[in-house]
Amino acid sequence: MLTAQDIMEKDVISFSPETDIVPAAKTLIEKKINGAPVIDDNELLVGILCQSDLITQQKNIKIPSIFTFLDGYIPLTSFKKFENDIKKIAALKVEDAMTKNPVTVALDTNIGHIAMLMVDKNFHTLPVIHNKKLVGIIGKEDVLKTFL
Repeated sequence: MLTAQDIMEKDVISFSPETDIVPAAKTLIEKKINGAPVIDDNELLVGILCQSDLITQQKNIKIPSIFTFLDGYIPLTSFKKFENDIKKIAALKVEDAMTKNPVTVALDTNIGHIAMLMVDKNFHTLPVIHNKKLVGIIGKEDVLKTFL
């Protein structure tokens, strides 16, 4: 059975957390890729920036619902999610918009598991890690090519 090593793209486009958001968005569009890993100064994967992270900047914010009881306020929704949404909408740098601690796969992960992650978890891009370093990336198109 095919593994991540067999289908991954080895020439990976990546961003630094300090990259400005507009050039990063342009790169995703120009290169026709859904997402790119975010690598820190130690060459460790710290996140992934996907088109969906950038689309978040265009969404309307839902103000958290609260319930008042005996002169107190009880949140009915998460203020943490609200804070994260605000941060993504106002992002100027990749680190503010990226998804932190992305799901990754190893070189020997079989294609069935990769397909399951993409379908069940709605992932479009999966970084491939070996010895804690990024060695490749797999997009949905890479999986589809195996059927040809």
